[in-house]
Amino acid sequence: MTEDTPQNIPRRQIDDYDVPDEWKDDEEDKEEVPEGEEPEEDVEGEGYEVVQEEAEEGDTVLTCPECGSQRFEEDSAKGELVCIECGMVIDEDRIDESAEWRAFNAEEKEKKARAGQPLTYTKHDMGVSTEIGKGSGELYKVSGNKRAQYYRLRKWHKRLTKSKDRNLGFALSELNSMISNLNLPESVHEEVARLYEKAVDQGLVRGRSMESIISAIIYIVARKQGTPRTLDEISEASGIEKREIGRAYRYVARELGLRILPAKPQDYVPRFAGKLQLSGTVQARARNILKEARERDLLSGKGPTGLAAAALYIAAVLEGEKRTQREVADVVGVTEVTIRNRYKELAEKLGLEEELEEKSS
Repeated sequence: MTEDTPQNIPRRQIDDYDVPDEWKDDEEDKEEVPEGEEPEEDVEGEGYEVVQEEAEEGDTVLTCPECGSQRFEEDSAKGELVCIECGMVIDEDRIDESAEWRAFNAEEKEKKARAGQPLTYTKHDMGVSTEIGKGSGELYKVSGNKRAQYYRLRKWHKRLTKSKDRNLGFALSELNSMISNLNLPESVHEEVARLYEKAVDQGLVRGRSMESIISAIIYIVARKQGTPRTLDEISEASGIEKREIGRAYRYVARELGLRILPAKPQDYVPRFAGKLQLSGTVQARARNILKEARERDLLSGKGPTGLAAAALYIAAVLEGEKRTQREVADVVGVTEVTIRNRYKELAEKLGLEEELEEKSS
């Protein structure tokens, strides 16, 4: 002790005691804690980390049953989750979900990271089962006895395959071909595969052709996801008549409880414009024409493809990228008469006749 350090201070005088100047620096270094709150304790340890549970809307927060605390420490070596406040072991034998390898920079992490194949409905086995390979290319070093055993295993593997898996194997390969021909996105492919498996489980395919059910589901899902395809396009891709696809469509929608809203003409505009090699300006003008026509209730009771074709024809004329009605009809799959009738109705009701005549001349 130094000479300036006070000694033997009576307890009753402790409240009136003045703190020496050299002690004040230490007091100022400490963080001030707002009134009513307890200072946070630094919890340090080797092999574990402090876990603070944060509640999100609709989530259940992990709470200690002994003291009600929501702060825990996780010991990765012992696999335990321990309450910081009272020391109670909340959970034990926890699985360490972190990687078993170490990486010290982003490049090493990218090289060492690995994952299995994702689950997908587009494969009959969800993409996780194994199959005994075909062909004898890999067996040239195997003895004759082992090769015969290999062939027997493959034969029994086929025999033990369930009928549902065989059906899905053929159906999903056909679906893959149709999705490619119709140029539909992967999201449509996945959803169609899921609904087809559901239809198989409910026995909807029994007594009907596999292609007609797949075509009907494609028609439903493509329209639902805003990428509709016409019955003519689906019929051409599948080789099934439109009438049969229509019957299967109504049956599947009823049995699976699918509520499908009518297709919008705007959904057909980008694809038809792409086939006609029209610019984005023409597409935007066609969408505006259809939007104004909808506001004036001019779209009710008319086919969406015919309306989309007429709007594109009008927009192409107005923007100086004129296409003939024959060209538009061939791409869209409707008759020139339909385009002409929709064109006259839209031009007259929207007041575009004079502008169209001026651009056409």
